[in-house]
Parts: sequence; C-alpha cells; structure tokens
Amino acid sequence: MKALLSLSSKISEKGNRFIIEALKQNGAQELVPSHGDILICLYQNDKMTMKDIAEKIHRTKPTVTVLINKLEKLGYLKREASEKDNRSTLLVLTQKGKNFKPIFEKISNDLNNELYKNLSQEEANILEQILQKVIE
Repeated sequence: MKALLSLSSKISEKGNRFIIEALKQNGAQELVPSHGDILICLYQNDKMTMKDIAEKIHRTKPTVTVLINKLEKLGYLKREASEKDNRSTLLVLTQKGKNFKPIFEKISNDLNNELYKNLSQEEANILEQILQKVIE
C-alpha cells in the first residue's frame, strides 16, 4: 500500500519516454515533455505572461524562463509588449508554434490511448477520481 509515489513516478517516466519518442518521430526532437505544459497554456490562451504560465503549470518562474527561452530560440513563441502595461511582456505563439498544434494534439491523444489501453472506461474514471483526491 505504500507504492503510490513509486507507481506514479513510473507512469510519469513511461509518459515522458513516449513523448520523447513521438517528438522524435515528428521531427520535433528539440522539444522536451516539459515544453508541453507551456504550449498547452498558449494553445488555450492567445497571450500570457510568464508569471501566469508559471502559476498555471505550478513551476517556478526561473524554471519557466529556461523553458520559454528555449521555445523562443526554436521559433515556437515570441515575446511582445503588453498594450495594457508597458512593464509586462506577453508570450504568444509564432506560426511555427501554431502549426505544431495538430502534432501536439496527436501525441497527447496517442499518449492517453497508451496509458489507458488496459483500463475500462469505468476503471479510468475511478483511477482519475482517486488520484485527484490524493493531490487535493
């Protein structure tokens, strides 16, 4: 009964290996799984501050800064000045970042299919409910 952390870690490792391989197969080997958290934020919101992204993905601002810098260098996003507050910088997807969305969604769907393949719909629902209780 004390294996929850170990099992969740193994699930995370399996997911990360899957994502890394899928990124490689789709010509995006320069990305890492943690970039996905940032991309999904920007797919859901047109523009966000680094602070807002850090809060949303539960990472420190320095960690997010490193990930953002890499995504910017690779051409997936860019910074632009906020029209509302000159001191604030917004992050927005470039065309390359927008074009990556279908690949991102396919990898996400394929990952979910892989992780849930041995579970019935009822088991998957129960598992998610239990894990949600653990993190609350």
